[in-house]
Amino acid sequence: MTDTTISSAVIIGAGIFGVSTGVQLARRGIRVTILNDGPPANGASGRSLSWLNSARMRSEPYHRLRMAGIDRYRTLSARFPDADWLRFDGGLTWDADDARNAIDAAYRYEISLAYDAQWLPAAAIAGVTPGIDARAITPQGAIFNPGEGWVDLPALIGLLLTEFSGLGGVLVTDQGAARVVIEGGRAVGAETAAGQRFAADAIVLATGPAVPKMAAESGQTIGDGTPVAFLVQTKPLAHPLRAVLNTPRVAVRPAPGGTFSIDADWAADEGVTLRADGGYDIDDSVVATLLAEAAKVMEGNPKLEVATIGVGGKPIPGDGEPVVGALKDIPGYYVAFSHSGATLGLIVGELLAYEMATCAEHPMLATFRPERFSVR
Repeated sequence: MTDTTISSAVIIGAGIFGVSTGVQLARRGIRVTILNDGPPANGASGRSLSWLNSARMRSEPYHRLRMAGIDRYRTLSARFPDADWLRFDGGLTWDADDARNAIDAAYRYEISLAYDAQWLPAAAIAGVTPGIDARAITPQGAIFNPGEGWVDLPALIGLLLTEFSGLGGVLVTDQGAARVVIEGGRAVGAETAAGQRFAADAIVLATGPAVPKMAAESGQTIGDGTPVAFLVQTKPLAHPLRAVLNTPRVAVRPAPGGTFSIDADWAADEGVTLRADGGYDIDDSVVATLLAEAAKVMEGNPKLEVATIGVGGKPIPGDGEPVVGALKDIPGYYVAFSHSGATLGLIVGELLAYEMATCAEHPMLATFRPERFSVR
C-alpha cells in the first residue's frame, strides 16, 4: 500500500472520471465517498460515443496521455477477453470530398507519431475490416487505425463500482445535486441538495459539463467550450460492422448486444432545442436523417431503429485540452474535465489519485492544469 497524505476524499460525479478516481483512491486505502445527483453514468458518460483513440491531430502531450489511456484499456481487456463492452476492432475515418479534406495531412501526422495507421482506397477497405459500404468512402480514401477500439462506459462504471464497494467505498445517489464546501479558504467537504454534509481531506469535482460553472461558484476560471450533443442507441441488429466509423456526416460505433451508437455534430446543432425548464426537445426528422446517414455507410444499408436517445452537454474545455489536477487557490480542491472522457477515463483516475495521495505533481499532467485559464 502507498503512503498517503490524505485519509478521506469526496468525489462529486459518478461518471467515468469520478468513479475511476474513486477506485484508485480506495485501492490506496483512502476512505472515499462518491456523490451523484442520480444513478451512476447518468450524465455525459452515459451518452458518449466512447471511441478509444488518439487519431487525427492534437498536441504531443495530449497524444501521449491518450496513448497511456488506451494502454490501460488493453490491460483491462486482457483481464476480460470475452467482454462485449470493451473491444479493439479498429477505427476507420474519412473526410468529405472537398477542399477541407485532410486525410493526407492526418495520415502523415499520425505516422510521424508512430501511431498505427493505414491510408487505403475504398476498394481495399473490405480487406482490413468488415461491414462498410465502400461506395460511401470519398476518392481521397480512408485511414484505418487497427489499434483503436470502444468501450461501453455504463458497463465499465458498473464494474468499477463493484470493486469500489468491495474496498469500502460509499456511493450516495439519493441526495440530489451536491456542491463543494469551502471553509477557511480550503475545500473541506461537500453538501447535497438534501442538506447532508460529507467532510473530507480532499474534494474532486467530476461533473462533466457542469465543472466550469461549479468551479466558478468558488471564483475559479475554467475555459468552457461545451456544446449540446445527443447520442442515438439503436435496437439490436445482426450486422458485420466491427470498427468505429468517423465519417463526414455520421459516427457509428458497435455496442453491446448487437446495437449501435450513432452521433454527429450537425445533428445536435440542427435537432436539439433547449426548453425554458432546462430540458431538451429533439427534432424527430433530424434523428431520422441521422439514422439514414448511418445506414449509408454500413454494408447493405440496413434499416436502423431508435432504442434510446441521450442528450446533454458534451464536456469540452475552452482550449480543447484536458483540465486535470488541483485548483491551486483552494487547497484540497481537484477537478477533472475533458473531452475524450472514455479514452482518458482510466488514466486520469490513476494520475489524479496519485497526485491527491502523494501531493506530487505527475509530469504527464503538466500542460493540463486548471491554472492555465486564470493566468490568461
